[in-house]
Amino acid sequence: MPNSSSISEFLLLALADTRQLQLLHFWLFLGIYLAALLGNGLISTAVACDQRLHTPMDFFLLNLALLDLGCISTTLPKAMANALWDTRAISYAGCAAQVFFLLFFFGAEYSLLTVMAYDRYVAICKPLQYGTLLSSRACATMAAAAWGSGVLYSLMHTANTFSIPLCHGNIVTQFFCEIAQILKLFCSQSDFLREAGIIHFSLFLIFVCFVFIVLSYVQIFRAVLRMPSEHSRHKAFSTCLPHLSVVSLFVSTLLFAYLKPPSISSPSLDLVVAVLYSVVPPVVNPLIYSLRNQELRDALRKLRIIFSNVRKY
Repeated sequence: MPNSSSISEFLLLALADTRQLQLLHFWLFLGIYLAALLGNGLISTAVACDQRLHTPMDFFLLNLALLDLGCISTTLPKAMANALWDTRAISYAGCAAQVFFLLFFFGAEYSLLTVMAYDRYVAICKPLQYGTLLSSRACATMAAAAWGSGVLYSLMHTANTFSIPLCHGNIVTQFFCEIAQILKLFCSQSDFLREAGIIHFSLFLIFVCFVFIVLSYVQIFRAVLRMPSEHSRHKAFSTCLPHLSVVSLFVSTLLFAYLKPPSISSPSLDLVVAVLYSVVPPVVNPLIYSLRNQELRDALRKLRIIFSNVRKY
């Protein structure tokens, strides 16, 4: 029976049995990946280049776009390479790196979404203190804390997971190295419970952040409903809706992936859920924010005009 010291590579889930379907998956993943690169790349460029978008909210949006780029770049390129070259293999170090970076980007993104809820709370409930509470230095500190929390969260899980012996083969029934699937390879129940304890602690931290987001929006909605002008209420709700949509998509898919009952678990369902929480948000998030942010749409329109003029020359 193999253990982790003898495992040099893992075998990922084969998405298709025929060569034609493998190539179809490659082109599908490539299209999704390019869409995510384009959307998040345009938002990052627009925020960095347009002076009107140098606000705390847009600064956090820039960080969110970078995290989304990192998240989808951790999973899809390897899946595309495997589909193109008709292989399932990923090295032991490559698998550990996938787990580390995926957990890092997830942890940092959730922390950042919590910070963005605070940004909306201060903007609507304490507008006169907005410049003080969310100064450039404060925003940089909060963003750094979000990225740092992702590193600590990822190190905790990755170091523990890959220090435990693996005795149940090297087959990961997912198209990337997912920690929930690696748990199935642990040698003993005690090893599983050790990592499960860290997962439960992580879920507790996620719950604390979720409560903070909910309480922030309770105060926001109370403040908005007290506004005398319907236009002001509509504008306030419009600035909150993208963030609420992104949080709902991120939390609901991630929690369903890790809290769904074992009785309904199946390889096909696990695959769909993994795509929902690891692939869909990085593609959809730029669309959500660009649809509800007039300044961002104007900046993207300017970029399109600039690129068009560059192509002419």
